[in-house]
Order: sequence, then C-alpha cells, then structure tokens
Amino acid sequence: MKLNTLRLNRNLTGGALVLAVATAAIAQEKPYSQPGTAQSPPAAPAKPAATTAPAATPPQDGAVAKFFNGKLPEAIAKGKFSLNARLRYEYVDQDGVPAVTDDSHAPTIRTRFGYTTAPLYGFRGMLEGENVTVIGPDHNFNAAGANGVPYKPVVADPETTELNQAWLSYTYTNLLSVKAGRQRIALDNHRFIGDVGWRQNMQTFDAALIEGKPLDDLSLLYGYIWDVHRVFGDVDRLPAANQDFNSDSHFFNASYSGWKYGRVVGYTYVLDLENAAGSANSSATYGGYFAGTAPVTDKLSLGYRAEFAWQTDYANSPLNYEAEYYNLELSANVKPFSFGAGLEVLGTDSNSGPAGGQASFRTPLATLHAFNGWADVFLSTPAAGLQDFYAFAQVTLPQQIPLRLIYHKYEADSGGADFGQEFNVVASKKFGANWTTMLKYAYYDGEDAAPPAIGVPNMDMQKFWAQVEFNY
Repeated sequence: MKLNTLRLNRNLTGGALVLAVATAAIAQEKPYSQPGTAQSPPAAPAKPAATTAPAATPPQDGAVAKFFNGKLPEAIAKGKFSLNARLRYEYVDQDGVPAVTDDSHAPTIRTRFGYTTAPLYGFRGMLEGENVTVIGPDHNFNAAGANGVPYKPVVADPETTELNQAWLSYTYTNLLSVKAGRQRIALDNHRFIGDVGWRQNMQTFDAALIEGKPLDDLSLLYGYIWDVHRVFGDVDRLPAANQDFNSDSHFFNASYSGWKYGRVVGYTYVLDLENAAGSANSSATYGGYFAGTAPVTDKLSLGYRAEFAWQTDYANSPLNYEAEYYNLELSANVKPFSFGAGLEVLGTDSNSGPAGGQASFRTPLATLHAFNGWADVFLSTPAAGLQDFYAFAQVTLPQQIPLRLIYHKYEADSGGADFGQEFNVVASKKFGANWTTMLKYAYYDGEDAAPPAIGVPNMDMQKFWAQVEFNY
C-alpha cells in the first residue's frame, strides 16, 4: 500500500507539472492571423533587392522554450528552502505497572529539510524529508514497541527516515485553492485532525483538499484522505495498533469569522480507517463551536469557547454506539498574567456490537498530546468515557519567558469513577528568529484511582523534557 501511495504521489506531481507546462504554452501562444486581416499590421512596401544579404535575425523562442528557459528556472530560483532541527531529551518514570521495571531515557534528534517552489501560474510544489535518530543505544527506552524493549515506558519516537511531505497545489486568486499529495493537515485546535507536531515524527496525510472562500469571512474546506502516516513511522516490529491507517475518509469544515467577538465553525469528519489492529476507529462525527475573545477594559480581555459534537460508528467498525462531546472554556488575560478553566467531556454509550460493553467518543487523528494531560495517559478514551476538568495559569517572566501551569482532574463520564489527577508545567525561551529552548514536566497521580485508559490502577507517571529547536 505504501509503495502504491508513493507512486500515486509521484504520478500526481508529474501530471501536475505536465499540466503546468501545457497551460503555460497555451497562455503564451498568440493567435495566428492571415496577412491583411484586422489582427495583422499592414504589409511594408517592397524595397529594391539589396546587393548584399541582410544580417540574420535571431530566432525567437517559442512558448515552451520560454517556459523551460525562463519561467520554470525563475520559480525554482525564487523558491524557499526550509530546515528544522530539534534536539530533545525525554525521561519517563512509570510506577504501578508490573511489566514496566525500568525508566526510559530518550535522547533523540529530528532533522527535517524541505523545498517549496515559488508560485508558477498559480501552481506550487513541495518536497520534504525527515530523519529521527536516537543518540546512543536505542534500548534505553521503549520506542512504541519498535525496538523490542517492553520493560520500559513508551517514548513514541522510533528511529525513522522517510518522506514527510510531497504535495502540489494550485491557487486561483483568493477564491479557490487545491492541494494534493502527502501533506500536513491541522484543523482548528487539532482536536479532530492534527499533525501531532509534539512528537519527533510528524503525522502527515496522503490527501486532497479543496478550499473555497466565496465571501471574505467565510471559508469552506473539503478533504479526502487515503492514507494516514502516523508518528510511529514506517519501521519494523511495530505493534498492529501503532501501524499507519489505510483510509477512505472525508471531512468538511466551514468557518465564519465576520463577527467581532468570535468565530463560528461547523464540521463533519467521516473517517473510514483500518490497520492491522482493525477498524474500531472508524467513526462519523458532526459538530461545531463558537470561540473568540472580547475586551473588557484596556488591560483585561476574556476568552471563551463552547463546542459540541455527536459521534457514531461508521463503515466497517465493529462497534455500534452513539456518543457526545462537550468542551466549555473561559479565560482571562491581564498582562503579564493569564488564567482560565474548562471542562472537556468525551462521552460513552452501550456498545451493541459483537464485543458488547461500552464504546466511547474517539478522536484517532487528533494531536492527542495537547489534550487531557501531557503524561499521555488518556491517548485512548476509557470505555466509560472521560470528564477532564482543567485549570491553568500563565505568567510572562523577565526576559520574555512564558511559564504555564495546568491542573487536570479526571473522572469517568459513566459511573463517576475517579481516574486521578495531573500537574503540568512548561517554560520556554526564544533566541533570535530561529532558536527556541523549552523545559517541560508532567506528573500523573493515579494512586487509589480506578483503572484509566491503559487499564492499570494505582499508577503514577512522571515525564520530563529538555529541548532545543532550530527553525529556518
């Protein structure tokens, strides 16, 4: 499947280039006209024959020659190279899991190099490669099952080298844009479709997108995804659940931003996903949200978000359920301070499918690390659902260093079981235009709590990250 996808991407890119060449040729050719017609200048009067031959006139380049010798080299020369390098150390200490007997230490470096052409008759193209390398022995952590170290906690950054992006786009003024190939997709706040930019290997999609803007404040987006390249990479020995998704998925997103104090978004995500672990992630989701900010005084502004979605099983899913999703959040910003609180609920329902039990709201293509705590205990929603009450506070320290603290309290949506609590803290600092450093910590306290998503009671987990990133 991956080979067929790569061939499809290459054929798509080649076909679009031929289309661009043909378009350029047609655009440059002038209509032929007969002498003496309105389109032709009057013929010059005859001159006596010259005694010597006139100097030869240099041949004029045709449209195709002008394209290959002028327009195309110009688009390449004016294109942009991009380089990203991220050095990270991740430490994980997990207690209460009998199979985990040691800590994980994961020093890795991610390098990403790409090139994007300048626009050429509305067309642009991009190629980007990516490498993730483990510094030192790779048995110092469990690389999501890819390196055969099951007795250590998971750090989902296996070594891999792969094509990260390869796409071609066409833009017609501000009204229409089309993009196809392997690409990054991040919609809204990443809750349903995201690039998982936190992990060293980004999640990308083999997809086609069509975006239209019939009004200045209205954006309509349709997308089709035929492959999902997940963060675990194309590596051997991956567990079935961590392998890439074959996809026959559609999504639609409509956004209106014409109101002063907020944006209204409606969406539909119809996901037909399958890998070696099955198709339980196939689902159809319909929802929307309203979010924005409003000034109260010269120094105080309020932020707010209200979101609701409804989900059911879809395609070949073995589940049979209906579940709801809610997110309510209110925040205040009084520089240099900001603070707020919210409630996110991923509901559950009785599963009338063959497996029975309960089935909960799921978001398999999300940037999951950004939600429900950085310890990543709830990457999969528990069968009893999840209620996540969270509060946060942030202050900008001297030297423009933002310090953010977040608290989570988790409960089951059905039955009210205690799923524990979590504390998160992060500080970062930018240096110049290209460098960023970050320190980050997460502590999940599941002592005396019911089994969370991974089915382990009385579990504690600590994670620490130190990171330096260069972006050009």
